[in-house]
Amino acid sequence: MSLTPSRTPVYIVCSPRPFVGKTLIARLLSEFLLLARGSVLAFDVNVKEPSLLDYLPRLTETADVGDTFGKVQLMDRLIVGDDVAKVIDLGFHAFDEFFGTFGEVGFIKEAARRQVAPVVLFVPDTDRNSARAFATLQDIVPPRQLIAIDNEHVMHGEMPRVFTDGRVVRIRALPPFLKTYIDRLNFSFTGYLRAEPDASTELNQWIRKNYTSFRDIELEMTQARV
Repeated sequence: MSLTPSRTPVYIVCSPRPFVGKTLIARLLSEFLLLARGSVLAFDVNVKEPSLLDYLPRLTETADVGDTFGKVQLMDRLIVGDDVAKVIDLGFHAFDEFFGTFGEVGFIKEAARRQVAPVVLFVPDTDRNSARAFATLQDIVPPRQLIAIDNEHVMHGEMPRVFTDGRVVRIRALPPFLKTYIDRLNFSFTGYLRAEPDASTELNQWIRKNYTSFRDIELEMTQARV
């Protein structure tokens, strides 16, 4: 069996709720993709600071989906099969607007035609709004392209079944002192791995575990057997 040409991944990190660790996951993913692929383009769709642009200014552009022009402009940037991985840090305020347009334009079908591989990384909270939003995504995103992120900082235990029936990636909670350390604007996950080669440290293991999870998704979504 042969492999088709590599598809361009588009990762949409999203949640209908604030304060769920969405930007942290977008940071981790962006740094992993830069390390693994040599390039990445991130889009910051947020209204609060600090945001992805504050952490990764050299990799990130701002985007606005508050009007039709902004939504179309962003969709046009995402649908290009240029082999440059894209990461969207989608603020909770823009969740409905973005995915309303996403469904209306048939983004999934058009992406397949253009060798683009969209992946939605959904970060839930324990409230009903998260469950409703996830159900909406299940109607427009194929199961293998919709992944629930179990952020232990938020879920504090077993995830509701509505999120675990499909694919799940778990982000283990860090001790408060390490969480404060990685929240600094000048902190780099890849930079830490290079500066701290001791693989036995808790933060080193945490970063490597998350990078491995992203690597597995990347390999699956960008290569297809024919």
